[in-house]
Amino acid sequence: MDRVEDLNFEGLTEIYLRILDIQTFCPCPPAWYCVRTQPKHEHIAAATLTQNLGLEVFHPRLRLERATRRGVVRVVEPLFPCYLFVRCSLGERLDEIRFVSGVSSLVHFGQRIPVVPTPVIEELRQCFEAEEPMSVEDRLYPGAEVTVAEGAFLGFSGIVVRLLPARQRVQILLEFLGRTTIAEVDRKSLTTENYSVANLVPSLAITALMNVAAVG
Repeated sequence: MDRVEDLNFEGLTEIYLRILDIQTFCPCPPAWYCVRTQPKHEHIAAATLTQNLGLEVFHPRLRLERATRRGVVRVVEPLFPCYLFVRCSLGERLDEIRFVSGVSSLVHFGQRIPVVPTPVIEELRQCFEAEEPMSVEDRLYPGAEVTVAEGAFLGFSGIVVRLLPARQRVQILLEFLGRTTIAEVDRKSLTTENYSVANLVPSLAITALMNVAAVG
């Protein structure tokens, strides 16, 4: 699993566990729940839950850049790899959801299947207009971890040392031929490695911290 997926999984865990009131479990009225999918099957599970079961599904995705041997490519990936959200009356649809193609399980704590508070879903949805993937722009700054996707240093990872906006160049610190060196590369040849949910949806991060403070 790559770094973006690792960070997004951590972001889901932090937001979901801190904001969630795991004591609120009511199987009768429709509510939002978190579904765990099989790896790379988020889109299959979402389509089946929507088309076959007629359920409301929220599957936030990102449109971002990836460094490959062919250079920088644009891809669409889930915000929370292996997770999506479904709204239903759980007591009536639990067994159906469990056997949907692509679904692994519903997120649970022991025997409890907690409700995801509606404000959390609404907050996320404000960032994803018409359920379209949200475009993520690289945010370069000194100290940011980057990967070189083009040129002589293709595939190398480094840390941004200095931005040179006038020339659209960036100085990065990297390991080359057994020693640490500073290299100057084209800004467009870099992709960042430090995406996080907190950066993408900052208000959710603030809400999470407020809830932790309230509990403490």
